[in-house]
Amino acid sequence: MTAGTIVIIELLGGVAMLLWGVRMVRTGIMRGWGDRLKQFIQQRLGNNVSAFAAGGMATAALGSATAMALIVAGLAASGAIGTSVGLAVLLGADVGSALVSALFASSSSYALWLSPLLLFAGYVTFSTSNEFRPHNFGRILIGFGLMLLSLRLIVGATAPLREASLFHEALSAIGREPVLAFLTGAVLAWLCHSTLAVILLIASFLANGSLDVPGALSFILGINCGGGLPSVTATFNLSPEARRLPLANLFCRGTVSIALLFFVGWIAPYVTALPVGPIEQAVVFHAGFNLLAALAYLPLTRQVSRLMRRIVPDLQAAPDNLSQPRYLDQMALATPSVALSNAALETVRMSELLDRMFDTAIVALRSGSLEKLKELKTLDERLNRYQTSVHGYLSDLTQSELEKSDTKRALEIMLYASNLEHAGDVIHLNLADRIKAKAKQSISFSVEQHASLDDLCLIISHSLRLATGVLTSNDIEGAKRLIAQKNTFRALENKIIDEHFRESGKARGASLRKSALYVDMIRDLHRVNSHIVSAGYPIIEAAGLLRDSRIRPEKKTK
Repeated sequence: MTAGTIVIIELLGGVAMLLWGVRMVRTGIMRGWGDRLKQFIQQRLGNNVSAFAAGGMATAALGSATAMALIVAGLAASGAIGTSVGLAVLLGADVGSALVSALFASSSSYALWLSPLLLFAGYVTFSTSNEFRPHNFGRILIGFGLMLLSLRLIVGATAPLREASLFHEALSAIGREPVLAFLTGAVLAWLCHSTLAVILLIASFLANGSLDVPGALSFILGINCGGGLPSVTATFNLSPEARRLPLANLFCRGTVSIALLFFVGWIAPYVTALPVGPIEQAVVFHAGFNLLAALAYLPLTRQVSRLMRRIVPDLQAAPDNLSQPRYLDQMALATPSVALSNAALETVRMSELLDRMFDTAIVALRSGSLEKLKELKTLDERLNRYQTSVHGYLSDLTQSELEKSDTKRALEIMLYASNLEHAGDVIHLNLADRIKAKAKQSISFSVEQHASLDDLCLIISHSLRLATGVLTSNDIEGAKRLIAQKNTFRALENKIIDEHFRESGKARGASLRKSALYVDMIRDLHRVNSHIVSAGYPIIEAAGLLRDSRIRPEKKTK
């Protein structure tokens, strides 16, 4: 194997180790303190200056402006932050990321002894702790250790290039062509999804003399422009509110970097005149660029926000037929049979809403994505409005003289509407929390466990569809089938839990949390199914087919 091949392999390995270290730090912070990080940002959105400072401090801890851009884009998608203030957060994030890059690029002398210490401390903390946050703190320490170790590997890999005159000439030639160097830096930052990794690569070239500071400036401008691309591509499939923020950040970074590219030859003498080494000169320019972009656009965030709204307009949402009740006609109250039919029809629409909520929760459970769960709050509020409207409508109806059968029918509809609302609360307040816990604690169920949950969910879906028909038709046979669904669910539930406890009887630590979460999910599904099946009991009771108790009578002893 030639020396050049070895250099390339070691360089690729060093960059890969650096990117993995950044990922470990980001994952550890988001799992252990992600909610607090979001709260920290949200509590400081009063004005652009505080939002800018919050973005800088949060990114200095997180170590990745791209990760911060995705966090803020998620907040924008949920309506928690606007484009104007969100852009101020991202401008601060760019400055925070640049300071982290400067710290790592200038700390190669400390990497020799600090990286093994961090790796050892991280391994001990990660391995010995079963607590959630200390466990992730160990992950963070390992990530920082890998980042510093990768810096040593990159510097060592590029050391032979000091003697490679052809490589020096090629890199210097690219550096003398500002546009080519700019494009190269932008493409590298986009491919690596990390400005930190590419800045450290440029620093290693400066350290071994393969690249001079004037030639590095165009690379750095391109890196800063291309550093905004990963968050733009990552939010392509999100809502317009989420897409606008990364695009606005790219617009700010891109316009400033392109403008400075025309004056890079004039700027270079001032940078090289700084009384520090070449690496420090480059990272000072990198940090200065981000400060300049922030100073230029921080007062103009509203104008940029309006421009982004034109480029990425709001979607014209299709009308939702379930947005509000539509058949509770006040004129129909004069005819009780028609009014009861209208109320029953709205409970059918409530069933459709509940079905939508249930499908949303199950999709989030299967995919591990928490974005879908944000829809549950809106759907649950809508379900509550339906219940309130149906109850109010039937209360108005019962103010007049009604036949006994109509009064009983009104009560049945009100009870079923309440049960549907309670089932929605179980999905929104209980089942959704279990799904969030599963995702945040990185708990994964086995294929068999997922299959068992799917079987229970299938019974619930069948029960919901059957219940709507039973309620509107008052069919006794349909009510029998509906209640039989409850028995089927109970039998399958007991079988699943018995098998689960037999297999996980010796579970400890994380396995115990996984077991408890799995059982809690089954219990939540049981409650949802019970609320749905309740539609059949009034019909069975009216037919005289309902037993007083499921307990078998004791045999009389002689």
